[in-house]
Amino acid sequence: MPPPATPIRDRPATPGEVLRSLVFYLLFYSYTVIMLLVLSVSLRLAPRSIFPMVRGWTSAHRWLVRHVLGIRVEVEGHPVEGPALYALRHESFFEAIDLPELLYRPSVFAKMELMRLPVWGKGGWVYGLIGVERDAGAKALRSMLSYARARLAEGRPLAIFPEGTRVPSGERYPLQSGFAGLYKLLALPVVPVSVHSGPLYHRTWKRRGTIRYVIGKPIPPGLPREEVEARVLDVIAPPATPA
Repeated sequence: MPPPATPIRDRPATPGEVLRSLVFYLLFYSYTVIMLLVLSVSLRLAPRSIFPMVRGWTSAHRWLVRHVLGIRVEVEGHPVEGPALYALRHESFFEAIDLPELLYRPSVFAKMELMRLPVWGKGGWVYGLIGVERDAGAKALRSMLSYARARLAEGRPLAIFPEGTRVPSGERYPLQSGFAGLYKLLALPVVPVSVHSGPLYHRTWKRRGTIRYVIGKPIPPGLPREEVEARVLDVIAPPATPA
């Protein structure tokens, strides 16, 4: 019987993966710098050009992930019809960049620190990201709700990483308290989305393989906090199966 295969997270990168990663960094970050330079001008002259620019950036990233890094992306399930709050697993920058490839013009809850970055932050506001000011009280929550409802009125989906930070693959963190507050006050169905990208993407030298999104069944509004959090976690970070 052959020995069991070494898990991707434990094996060293091959020379080919190192080379692929270097080419990826060169191409993706060069393209990003050029895009930001163009964006700094277009935000003044044609603000709505942000939408095709963001889609072009994320599409270029997806293409490089597939054809340079050798990482396939598969999607199981479909987004729901109508307004919803998508709650996504967060293991790496992959899903943060790739989200507009999964959902149409998603309005994402993002850390306020990102929204204060030069050019990028202004572009985020124009695109429709929603800044999250942690521990800033009721006034900040009302502001978030106002932005969220405005985006819903435009027919756009909302998306959040409810764990609040990147979580190592295989680990299970409690959801941030703000998620339950948004769920209650927005009164929207929640669609949990699993994406385990960490072993392939969240490292200096990316590994070849497959990143798979799994879009879960919508969870209706109005459930107790403990129940909705448990149901979201069971999809995005299912408990480990006993050996």
